[in-house]
Amino acid sequence: MERAARDLVLGYVHALNAIGEAMRVAIPSLERLADVLGLARSRRIGRSGHVGTYSYAVHGAGCRFVSDSGTEVDVDFAADGSEVFDLWRLRWYGLSLPEPLGVTDQDLRSAVRSLQPLLTEVRPGWFSVAN
Repeated sequence: MERAARDLVLGYVHALNAIGEAMRVAIPSLERLADVLGLARSRRIGRSGHVGTYSYAVHGAGCRFVSDSGTEVDVDFAADGSEVFDLWRLRWYGLSLPEPLGVTDQDLRSAVRSLQPLLTEVRPGWFSVAN
């Protein structure tokens, strides 16, 4: 199951990158994904909507993106604008896949650790893709 957890984490990171690219194409003023929060707060875009093949819903410190296929990527943003996620968000992503993948927190934690230095633990239980 550890291999599946590692693939799930890599899939999440890949999906997050694809969402960032799709959003920047659709909203040229978007420099990074975290800018979605500022645009929604300033009412230049709605707090929820549809961009390309994704719907989005801004919440608190982050945003949930859902692809047309139903795959969910929920991400928070740190004060510096970096994308951060926890095991819950990874697990939710896995369960939303076309072929749902349920993995344990222990397997996810091992997978994330095995992917360092690609991923960094920015605070206990929260991870970011290294620059």
